[in-house]
Amino acid sequence: MIDESSVVTWVRRYERAWRSAGTNQLDGLFTTDATYRMTPFAPPHRGLDALRVLWDAERAGPDEEFVMDFDVVAVDDPRAVVRLEVRYGPPDPQHFRDLWILDFAPDGRCRAFEEWPFRSERPAPHRAP
Repeated sequence: MIDESSVVTWVRRYERAWRSAGTNQLDGLFTTDATYRMTPFAPPHRGLDALRVLWDAERAGPDEEFVMDFDVVAVDDPRAVVRLEVRYGPPDPQHFRDLWILDFAPDGRCRAFEEWPFRSERPAPHRAP
């Protein structure tokens, strides 16, 4: 059963995976047939192999400077909504507020990920992690 605590744990694991080298941690986060939309109207990336390619292309690497804060807005098992604020540091400072809509499988892995990213026109000052 998905509850607020399990969603918090999942988001923290997602952040650790994003900060880690490689993509092996995706196996524990997403189902093998998961869909991943980077924006609500984008075609989904389907399956773990597509997610691995996407993550390798989108991440700067384990040394990427960013701070991520989040709170769980709603949970209605098996769906959750999370609000995030992400600040990326140099060399390209960026500031985002995102909503994630997450659908979970019974085993706690995400089977559908949909991101609603909103980028600030003026990046907020970066703060150290």
